[in-house]
Amino acid sequence: AQWLNTATAKEIVKVLRDYGEERYANRIARAIKAESVTTTGQLADIITTACPPNKEHKHPATRSFQALRIFINRELEQLQQVLTQTLNILAPHGRLVVISFHSLEDRIAKRFMRDNARGDKFPINLPVTVKQLNPKLRIINKPIRASQAEINSNPRSRSAILRVAELTKFNFK
Repeated sequence: AQWLNTATAKEIVKVLRDYGEERYANRIARAIKAESVTTTGQLADIITTACPPNKEHKHPATRSFQALRIFINRELEQLQQVLTQTLNILAPHGRLVVISFHSLEDRIAKRFMRDNARGDKFPINLPVTVKQLNPKLRIINKPIRASQAEINSNPRSRSAILRVAELTKFNFK
């Protein structure tokens, strides 16, 4: 609540768009700035009033609360930091396994694995071997999503994506 009461409408819009992919960010930010927020219940009511009815049966404040949580806790920065540290922690052929529950998290994990599987950047036309590229990771398989049976028994798994990569033997520390 403290950040919401001190932030500008423009800052709130940026957070809601960047971290929650909220399409009604402008409406929500204006509504938040119109009154002082003191409780999460009050914030949920403000957001619900600012948004048109939702046909997906999700609470209208879900994306906004997610965006605020990710921003305040710096979750994406911490994820990037942890992924980078794994390259120094894993033993050769050790596995890096990431389960993400949100598209922003998954995008970070996917890019990290992909970029480190490509190795060092060289001009495209240079004849270099894979060893010279020094790939740090090898992607093990395609992303794995929960089966319908898993989703039926555990609805929270609906958005989960599991990615696996292996530290290569070419990774010289």
